[in-house]
Amino acid sequence: MIDIPREILLRFDARLTKEPIPKQFYNFYRRWLRFYFDFCSKYQHEASSRESLPHFHEKLIEKKQPEQLRKQAAHAISLFYDSCCDVPAMPPAPPPQNPNPPRSTPRPEKNTDSPLPGTEQPKLTNADWRSAYADLKSEIAVRHYSPKTLRAYTTWTRHLQAFTKSKDIILLTPSDVKEFLTFLAVKRKVSASSQNQAFNALLFFFRHVLKKEFGEIKDVPRAKRRPYIPVVLSREEVDTIIAALPSPYDLVVKLLYGCGLRLFEGAKLRLQDFNFDAMVLTVHDGKGQKDRTVPLPERIVPDLKAQLDSVAALHGQDLAAGYAGTFLVNLLGHKYKNAARELSWQWFFPAKILTFVPEEKAYRRYHLHESHIQKAIRAAVVKARLVKRASAHTFRHSFASHLLQANYDIRTIQELLGHGDIRTTMIYTHTIKSTTIKEKKSPLDF
Repeated sequence: MIDIPREILLRFDARLTKEPIPKQFYNFYRRWLRFYFDFCSKYQHEASSRESLPHFHEKLIEKKQPEQLRKQAAHAISLFYDSCCDVPAMPPAPPPQNPNPPRSTPRPEKNTDSPLPGTEQPKLTNADWRSAYADLKSEIAVRHYSPKTLRAYTTWTRHLQAFTKSKDIILLTPSDVKEFLTFLAVKRKVSASSQNQAFNALLFFFRHVLKKEFGEIKDVPRAKRRPYIPVVLSREEVDTIIAALPSPYDLVVKLLYGCGLRLFEGAKLRLQDFNFDAMVLTVHDGKGQKDRTVPLPERIVPDLKAQLDSVAALHGQDLAAGYAGTFLVNLLGHKYKNAARELSWQWFFPAKILTFVPEEKAYRRYHLHESHIQKAIRAAVVKARLVKRASAHTFRHSFASHLLQANYDIRTIQELLGHGDIRTTMIYTHTIKSTTIKEKKSPLDF
């Protein structure tokens, strides 16, 4: 490619900075200028003449460059004319064998099918987004967000990529997001929670991955949020489901209902989370990475201690077999080398089989998988022949509603549930008649 005099480049850069053009596009504008000078030198056009631009534009059309990139190229050359029209034109290349080739029929190139060197420009379709997903994963990891958040945000980013036909990420604008959210609400008819999740995911993607200001999205049809009253089981229905569950799933459900735990909070309990002296259960890394404490139901203490003894026996067998230990969060295992093999760090509901870790070439034990608990609860609900739509989270709803029925104040229930906003807890007021203040106690002890 032909070299452009430094004086021209300096004037062009000075003119470029005066335009409302994002800095990430500067290199593309400079590249278009180089392609233009190369074209003028090759086909005997004067670079400083504005009459050369239509010929360059025709060449871009011949090379099937998208309209948006052709406009960008024309803008770049126009800035060159404005800033450098008084500099001498580039000397033309030696004439070809035909001394007077017509301008409308340029000399054939060695490879007529090869694209103009503008193919490195941003693509309107079929661009590679792999670097964007890698950056998204890094940004999620830096903030210590949960793997579920990463999966959700990655899923919505892939939906946006498909909607925009893999447009180059540097060409993405808030208008693309507006059109995508409108599509979700009008065409796909997604729920309000799904549309809000998509908005939050793409807001994070723009701010922290693309490093762009998202701006204010107005006039976007929002999915109508339907008023939701949670399904609540009676105490008799809870007991019927628990009776239909095999061990250890029955104890899992007792903790879900007796302590108001979320499913993943119950599955991720460790032995050290139980304080039988103070009758308190500590929930670590709950939703929003928040910790909280809840009272232990006195009625199930014997069952809990029996489960603890069972885990201790299983741990002894694992140690004798030479296993590498349990799974620890983040890099805790590097800080405390022996923590993974200590009894206090073992899962309260361990998986039935060991998990092989290829990177370490060792076996470790994971906790009881959430899907196994869900399947067991679903089978028990069917066996109990309940007509209510019950799931693992239904026991948490029942925990809050039964406390309200027992006249516990709403602030206490908010604290036990770990809600950041009292309005989230207020939904349970629709399931009871009245409330008054009373001392904390587990509904299993009523």
